[in-house]
Amino acid sequence: MGDGGTTGTTLDLGPQALIVARVADAVREDQLADATPCPQYAVCHLVGHLVGLSAAFRDAGRKDLGATTDTPPTSGLPDLAPGWRAELPKLLVELAEAWRDPAAWTGETRAGGVELPGAVAGVVAADELVVHGWDLARATGQEYVPDEAALRAAYGMLATSVDDPSRGSIFGPVVPVPQDAPLLDRVIGLSGRDPGWQAAGGR
Repeated sequence: MGDGGTTGTTLDLGPQALIVARVADAVREDQLADATPCPQYAVCHLVGHLVGLSAAFRDAGRKDLGATTDTPPTSGLPDLAPGWRAELPKLLVELAEAWRDPAAWTGETRAGGVELPGAVAGVVAADELVVHGWDLARATGQEYVPDEAALRAAYGMLATSVDDPSRGSIFGPVVPVPQDAPLLDRVIGLSGRDPGWQAAGGR
């Protein structure tokens, strides 16, 4: 498969979910107030966002629509509950399991209060895990190698969004990245982030 995504087919989100869980597990308590590549988000907010999106996309895959799937991501800075270290990996496992059901990729579902075809929502989930996994790893000074299939799915989705007039409500302006740059750098640039972003002190 080329750089395109996997819209219209199923994708195992398990490997990327596991990578995000490992990155989150390595976050130190003294890093929770640190800056991230997400404007206005400290590490604690980013982890809180990961908790929320994991629950939302789990339920979107299950077609279990309600409070988790109907809350827009811009409704405020995400809170970080005290039990997040146990909750986040559990939610990530449940998310992956939900999207292993072929039925998750069919029909309509909802995430962030937006109605989406199941096949699109699954790719959006992959993109969220890839990009926010990078955000968290970069903010906390960790190495990051995303799952290749999820990365290619994210690229396919983001590349087709460049000319979408509504993209500004979801992503920042595209950061130009050379076409021969690593695919992860191109995905990060398409998401509106600078692939060269470093935490204070270059950790």
